[in-house]
Amino acid sequence: MVKHIVCFKLKEGESKEKAKEVLLSMKEHTPWLRDIKVHIDELQTARSFDVILETLFESFMDLEEYQVDRYHVDVVKKHMHAVTEKSISLDYQIEKEEF
Repeated sequence: MVKHIVCFKLKEGESKEKAKEVLLSMKEHTPWLRDIKVHIDELQTARSFDVILETLFESFMDLEEYQVDRYHVDVVKKHMHAVTEKSISLDYQIEKEEF
């Protein structure tokens, strides 16, 4: 299993709730996803990012397919790139029960 995590720092005034909604919409549209979680930061400190996306895939090959998936690219990435100031990501292998 592969875990893909992305943290988003949104531009001033952008909606965290809308970002969460758009990210979660992938659940119904991207077949390679095995699981998805999205959370909004509650502390909002100076070093905080605003939204975290946690996704789970069977393999790195599935993660690669996801990266070029039409819905992911045309809807989700398009929205997130428009509202994001910066982002960071991390991809790593896990045992299934770790998610």
